[in-house]
Amino acid sequence: MPTVVALDVSLSMTRPVTIGDNTEEFQRRHLAIHGINTLLDHFTVNCKLEFTSVVLFSYLWEQLVPFTRDVESIKTALTKLEEYNKTCFESVLAGISTLVVEEWGTATSMQVILITDGNMGVGPGSLKETLKKWKSIQAGEVSDEKCPLPFPFHAKLHVMCIANPNDPALSDVIPLYQQLIDLNNKGGEVYVPEGNLSFSSIQAMFQRLADSCYSPYYGLLRCGNLKCNVTLFPPPERYCKQHEFELVQKSICSTLDICGFLDLHDISSPPTLSRHLVLPAAYKADKLHREEKDETEKSKEEEEDSAADEGKVPSFTVLLHGSLKVEGMVAITKVGEDWFGMLYSWADSKKKSSLMLSLFEPGAEAVTWIGDIKNLAPISDFTENPYGEDDNRTPFPVRPLDKRSYAQSCVVWIKAVGLQADMQKVIRHAKKLPDKQQQFYKELNRIRKAALAFGFHELLDAMGAMLERECTMLPGTAHPDAALQLTHAATKLRSEMSTDPAQLIMPLRTNFTTDTDG
Repeated sequence: MPTVVALDVSLSMTRPVTIGDNTEEFQRRHLAIHGINTLLDHFTVNCKLEFTSVVLFSYLWEQLVPFTRDVESIKTALTKLEEYNKTCFESVLAGISTLVVEEWGTATSMQVILITDGNMGVGPGSLKETLKKWKSIQAGEVSDEKCPLPFPFHAKLHVMCIANPNDPALSDVIPLYQQLIDLNNKGGEVYVPEGNLSFSSIQAMFQRLADSCYSPYYGLLRCGNLKCNVTLFPPPERYCKQHEFELVQKSICSTLDICGFLDLHDISSPPTLSRHLVLPAAYKADKLHREEKDETEKSKEEEEDSAADEGKVPSFTVLLHGSLKVEGMVAITKVGEDWFGMLYSWADSKKKSSLMLSLFEPGAEAVTWIGDIKNLAPISDFTENPYGEDDNRTPFPVRPLDKRSYAQSCVVWIKAVGLQADMQKVIRHAKKLPDKQQQFYKELNRIRKAALAFGFHELLDAMGAMLERECTMLPGTAHPDAALQLTHAATKLRSEMSTDPAQLIMPLRTNFTTDTDG
């Protein structure tokens, strides 16, 4: 789960802070940098695969460090900060949205951490005025602007306040920060130091964030008598979703039990909630199977020796990964009460592959073509093969004996790209008239019927305008029949008969039409 750290570098972050009896004055941004370093140190120990990017913002924003796992490069960049003018959240939130979509797309879950000093600002760019404007945009009162929240991707938004908890202004600004989190509607929290501003209180605040959102998962992977301590990255989140009649809440267990194995072509590509990298965990790191020891010099030496010998110890995950990869199979795994997933070999390149765990939706029938996972059993348990004596495997999905024939595939416009692809197909045939006349009218009538079925009557007029425009763009060498057919089709799309699904738009009979065209 990549992380974006947005640091406020406005003038208010340069306000001095007196820490105890120390004569040296520190600025609030120094405390913020110390907090970021605390978070990065946590990543170094517990989340080594975490990608992190640092963004600076005041009235404008800039990406200080692109997404990287190099913690030291981030710490070095934070020592060379400059201060700018006032704080503006609108620009940085829009910038974060652009950065993440370009780098990761909209399918990746993110953590966005805003670090500021609790100053809401004044004037049109203040936090209060910005929230008021965003609410007007969401209510439809303002149509010429766009609100950057919620993010187009799943992201938790956290706000870290570098301010004294007894500051009177903080009581007014915390509800506004909470409104930011509520606008995003993906979860998050406002963090405030538990004591007066100091390096220790800021460190404790960032540590609370790390413990809450970046706690690694350690568990036991078990298959019969074989078992291995493993860790999952990113850590699986708690499942909480409102179903038709109940609120379903599930948490992944500390023990992952492999129930059985299926061929890859049987499981196909089932719907999954999330995907996690499975890595073997050292015994000393397993929170569930270790005992606390005193940190003496002797124990440190023993840990160093065990770490040195870790690569020589046989691992069940290595055996499982190699077997699944060679045999082309997946391992159905029980991850919780009435909750299953699958272990498989996944390759990001031709030379490197990893053991992955994909989680299904909770329930025993998450993969519909397999049925109830609890009813699966080896084919050897049956007295006779229910799928035929010559079939040595259980084929999924089970296809009916009768073969259905469909004249053409149905039109599906779930996303804009589907409609765009169908329209481009009509344009391609239109450019090749009259040679592609039959295909042109076939696709035209197919889209017209789909538009009528969906109640999308505006599409008919748009198609007519599109064909008229295409007619004006015909080259001088084009066949005369092309312009006549395009004009005829555009006219029919705008006539009364176009709204009757029982009628078809037929080609125009012209002097250029041959007998074979009819």
